[in-house]
Amino acid sequence: MQMKAAILYEQGLATPYEETQPLRIEEVTLDPPGPGEVLVEIAAAGLCHSDLSTIEGLRPRKVPTVMGHEAAGIVREVGEGVTRLREGDHVVAVFVSSCGECRYCADSRPNLCTSSWTARAEGTLKSGARRLSRNGTALHHYTGLSTFAEYAVVAENSLVAIDRSVPLEVAALFGCAVVTGVGAVMNTAQIRPGRSAAVVGLGGVGLNALLGLVASGAYPIVAVDLSTEKLELARSLGADHGVLAGTGTTAQEVRDLTRGGVDFAFEAAGSIPAMETAYSLLGRGGTAISAGLPDPTKTVSYAHAPMVSDEKTVKGSYMGSCVPQRDIPRFIDLYLAGRLPVDRLRTGDVSFDTINRGFDLLSSGKVVRQTLRPQAA
Repeated sequence: MQMKAAILYEQGLATPYEETQPLRIEEVTLDPPGPGEVLVEIAAAGLCHSDLSTIEGLRPRKVPTVMGHEAAGIVREVGEGVTRLREGDHVVAVFVSSCGECRYCADSRPNLCTSSWTARAEGTLKSGARRLSRNGTALHHYTGLSTFAEYAVVAENSLVAIDRSVPLEVAALFGCAVVTGVGAVMNTAQIRPGRSAAVVGLGGVGLNALLGLVASGAYPIVAVDLSTEKLELARSLGADHGVLAGTGTTAQEVRDLTRGGVDFAFEAAGSIPAMETAYSLLGRGGTAISAGLPDPTKTVSYAHAPMVSDEKTVKGSYMGSCVPQRDIPRFIDLYLAGRLPVDRLRTGDVSFDTINRGFDLLSSGKVVRQTLRPQAA
């Protein structure tokens, strides 16, 4: 079929993107799904910092590629051998396609499955095939999804069926921002009621971590960010305190508010200063959990002796340590029950015509989560 899609031809173009247009909106050809693959009509696709990092050139990818990895839509066709999904199902896309057989999948850690790594690096589907092309020239798939398009062909294991009552523009956020932020709290940290916590970086992932902390009964919850507007939003979502970052007194303020430091600090900005801040907020016996993905060439350091004597822990959290088939329906149930008001994190929608401006707004920190609505564009 012929469809409209947003193609990245060159990484590292200068801002403003509204002028340099790193994403070019063009007609492309999408082949039918092959064995084990599914055709999805994309209803909404989130603009995520991971996409922005690729546009900026911080995370190298093969180009030209059809961008996008956080999305929800409706199954329109299934390929041979697909058994878990059928036409008409509402689905959320996830950016790690697991095999179900390796040591990590067997240990209920499919987020660590490496079976799709080669395909992601090469810009193909998990099968090694490419279903996207333009004028006879193959285009790369982005993380096996490529959801900045009217339709996408993806592996069955990259999709989770969801309750049809959930608005698809809200459901889109569950595939990345929600699983990463809420999952870091509920899975990686396994927060218990009454444990103190801080969230450093109040973007889509950080604010979802905040929602996860509220739902888990953490107290007190401290929000930390460079933006006073984001701190106000965090308070309205349930944060007990908001502390401005970058003042030189951030750590002391948090320690004063939490009787010596927090039990858990979540870094959600994907930057080294944010991780250093998160570690500095810990009380004795505390754990710093990083859910952000910084420039892969950067490193962080800490004083080793106090880490030992204070029994501090540093952990990574990839995709919220989630089992997507288990956790996305659970998190959606919490949303439907009013316990995870994810819809309050939506800043608005963009069209194909305004998607580059949308990334300008994301880069400036003025928005939380925008969604591309391909079918309405």
